[in-house]
Amino acid sequence: MTTLKRFAVASLFALTAASPALAQEVNIYTTREPGLIQPILEAFTEETGIAVNTVFLQDGLAERVAAEGESSPADILMTVDFGVLSDLVDRGLTQPVESEVLEAAIPEVLRDADGNWFALSGRARVLYAAKDLDLDTFTYEQLDDEEWRGRLCIRSGHHPYNTALFAAYIAHHGEDAALQWLEGIKANQARVAAGGDRDGARDIAAGICDISIGNSYYVGLMASGAGGDEQKAWSDEIKVILPTFENGGTQVNISGAGVAAHAPNREEAVQLLEYLVSDEAQKLYAEANFEYPVTGTAEAHPIIAAFGELEPDSIPLGDIVQYRTLASELVDRVNFDTFEN
Repeated sequence: MTTLKRFAVASLFALTAASPALAQEVNIYTTREPGLIQPILEAFTEETGIAVNTVFLQDGLAERVAAEGESSPADILMTVDFGVLSDLVDRGLTQPVESEVLEAAIPEVLRDADGNWFALSGRARVLYAAKDLDLDTFTYEQLDDEEWRGRLCIRSGHHPYNTALFAAYIAHHGEDAALQWLEGIKANQARVAAGGDRDGARDIAAGICDISIGNSYYVGLMASGAGGDEQKAWSDEIKVILPTFENGGTQVNISGAGVAAHAPNREEAVQLLEYLVSDEAQKLYAEANFEYPVTGTAEAHPIIAAFGELEPDSIPLGDIVQYRTLASELVDRVNFDTFEN
């Protein structure tokens, strides 16, 4: 049995063995690896006395909660993609929350309009560029420019990170323009669209491509040495540019959470969500995984802050999510993941 599976089983046992007579608690079902948020949860418990139990579900979060129904012990549903949060809402697995603390701390574009989910940390979709490239600014619209023929590396078009970006492009420019844009990006690929974001940095360092699209926090993991010496060497060969949409901002995906529809500890769940947007917790998020704070008062990790001031795109994530399916269809229509030399 893997470590994560043992962790999930142990956590589940703690949940099922819990009794209403015990001290206050809050139960989290999460697709985020528990180790990344455990220091934050421990700090919450130390401050409030409320115990936090976590169940890690790599897959099948919605199915698990739906199957448990009204007897589900889940109080908070936590994921690493706003599309998954939206799916939970669509399936009736969350409940709206009104909180002046959450609404004041989190920008409107990074939370559900009805209070069903809230961003807790952010990751920008940024440009990795060869460090000696004469390039200081960039727009997402430039990704299909002929200037970059055979010079671009990118992961699969069907990966949620890219689907979110493509959906945002559709929201800005419409379906026809997005199709043409994706055709141009495909033509610019230096290799098959595959691997992960860090592979883009690797291939820039190897001279395979000059630019790549990747998430901001991966640069923190590489540059800090957390990913090992080899990845540190990759980061030394790139610079990071915060792209924007024309007449817009930088595309940001989130980790976020909502209160479960049948949360047995609703009050404690809201209290934990409010704690997670405090400066203390946001600082821990930034230190643990190099993610952007979602509040205007907490500071990003110095490695991330060095990229420059982040201006999240003006279109709310809740409006972008409706275009995810279309984005995937367009990826297939242009055979995005098939390399043509």
